[in-house]
Amino acid sequence: MKRVLFIDRDGTLIKEPPVDYQVDSFEKLEFMPGAITAMSRIATLGYELAMATNQDGLGTASFPEATFWPAHNLMLKTFEGEGVRFDDILIDRSMPADNAPTRKPLTGMFGKYLGGDYDLKNSLVIGDRTTDIELARNLGAKGILLQPVEAGRAILAERGLAEHCVLITDDWNRVWQFLRAGERTAEIARKTRETDIRVAIDLDGSGSSHIDTGLKFFDHMLEQIVHHAGVSLIVEVKGDLEVDEHHTIEDTAIVLGEAVYQALGSKLGIERYGFCLPMDECRASVLIDFGGRIDFDWNVPFRRERIGDVPTEMFRHFFKSFADAARCNLHIAAEGENEHHKIEGVFKAFSRALRMAIARNGFKFELPSSKGVL
Repeated sequence: MKRVLFIDRDGTLIKEPPVDYQVDSFEKLEFMPGAITAMSRIATLGYELAMATNQDGLGTASFPEATFWPAHNLMLKTFEGEGVRFDDILIDRSMPADNAPTRKPLTGMFGKYLGGDYDLKNSLVIGDRTTDIELARNLGAKGILLQPVEAGRAILAERGLAEHCVLITDDWNRVWQFLRAGERTAEIARKTRETDIRVAIDLDGSGSSHIDTGLKFFDHMLEQIVHHAGVSLIVEVKGDLEVDEHHTIEDTAIVLGEAVYQALGSKLGIERYGFCLPMDECRASVLIDFGGRIDFDWNVPFRRERIGDVPTEMFRHFFKSFADAARCNLHIAAEGENEHHKIEGVFKAFSRALRMAIARNGFKFELPSSKGVL
């Protein structure tokens, strides 16, 4: 289901003039600091954008429409120039004393969003007033309050709204970071009679990690993904190592591949392809394509049965299982004299290929496909 950001206008996107609180001229139109930059980034996250605003008495003698629309339309064009297009614009014209059911925080003008086609639980209301948080409560969504933190906390606590607000900030960049943090992440737990695995990944993470598979050399290889792909990764595995290493390595690859697939989501804006690198006397080449089709090719000969505590035959199996679960093309080749360097070169090249392929092009946020679908 579709998620929505319901965004207030005055005091949130643009400054609200004192005294009459009406943006009824070009001179009064002033954007909130950081709002344009943040919204241009937020527009890439896959939410529908709905502007929702109370405009007291719009269309009356005290607030003629002829003075409202020129500044309003200039605001919209400014946002459009930065890639921000609102899917819906909801304007209530009533006065507070009218107690109209369409006036925020009541939900009378939000009827299309209440019929079950929208994921309101994972939608948000962004605004500068407690009525915006009340609206979030009434819609079954969550709120973001654009106010200084301490003042915002106090007023929300006083009005019993704290549980409906997920972020209090007066910094639009903080709003963008908060919304982005929920994107391109996945957490998968998989338990069988042979393994108990949890993988959590953030494709735009800080490079933090916790990896424990019970196989030290395997842990060392998975750490290459963290450092060279620039992701945050948690891998926790309890496997039947008393039998052998097969199930632990195979199932880790399956869960990791599925996590990458989920975290990529719509794949909008990704570079899609990616890497080869030298490592001392070795060289490794990894070709990857997250186009949705599965193909695997492996040309990495080994002359030793084991490296550390991992059988060399399992490396091919690891990458094949990853490709199947991640729904990608993955072609790997390597040559060299030192077997440790060879497989470490493969993991580093794989990680760099992953980094290239999952990278987002912020200036071209579309599917990297001439077909228009992946």
